[in-house]
Amino acid sequence: MTDYTLPTVWEWEDANTNIGGNRPTAGSRFKQKLPVGDAPFQVYSLGTPNGVKVTIMLEELKEIGKTDVVYDLYQIHIGEGDQFGSDFVSISPNSKIPAMVDQSQTPSVNIFESGSILLYLAEKFDAFLPKEIHEKTEVLNWLFWQVGSGPFVGGGFGHFFHYAPEKLQYPIDRYTMETKRQLDLLNKILAEREYIAGDEYTIADIANWSWYGQLVLGDLYDGAAEFLDVESYPHVLKWAHRIAERPAVKRGTTVEYQPIK
Repeated sequence: MTDYTLPTVWEWEDANTNIGGNRPTAGSRFKQKLPVGDAPFQVYSLGTPNGVKVTIMLEELKEIGKTDVVYDLYQIHIGEGDQFGSDFVSISPNSKIPAMVDQSQTPSVNIFESGSILLYLAEKFDAFLPKEIHEKTEVLNWLFWQVGSGPFVGGGFGHFFHYAPEKLQYPIDRYTMETKRQLDLLNKILAEREYIAGDEYTIADIANWSWYGQLVLGDLYDGAAEFLDVESYPHVLKWAHRIAERPAVKRGTTVEYQPIK
């Protein structure tokens, strides 16, 4: 029970003017000049689950011999509000990482949202996305499933379990239940196939491993793996461990970021 009374019209009462904090308005907050290197791909990101999707994908493409996959990687400090600068917002209007610019095209192409970047790279390099319609659709089913389901894990479970200043049972119960339902679904799927969308490793695995794989391996939110009883999802664990051993995944999750200022 709380003493909160639902207002007729919600108003933002946070007087904190910290540039890094979220607000109920979109758009840039300050002038910014992002560095731009010479590599074909300019990546502005951070090593979060959504961020590592892109670096893993780029490293996987290099691993299979795509020699023209060269990128500059810059760190966007979301806690310091870098994502609200004018240059970053011009690439990613939603002020979320990751964002990427493909300079090999004329004019250059801005891509934002992790799922969009994975799909863009898969199509550009004809890799990790089948051509056959049934197989391709199954990959896209699970790619977009992760994009839609992930916020329940991150903004829901992760926030209230790990980041919220006060532990509240209702939201923790709600989002823990949903996270476990998602893990149970993946466990059932992975009991029948080696990878998320079938017998081949695809962008669906990259997207899902970055969240659920790291979650069950204990690499997201201290104590969450035990709290969620991840041992009860053996097929997810087996899949997560197998992907974690891939050389490109190891590189993609440990790659160094350049500062933007």
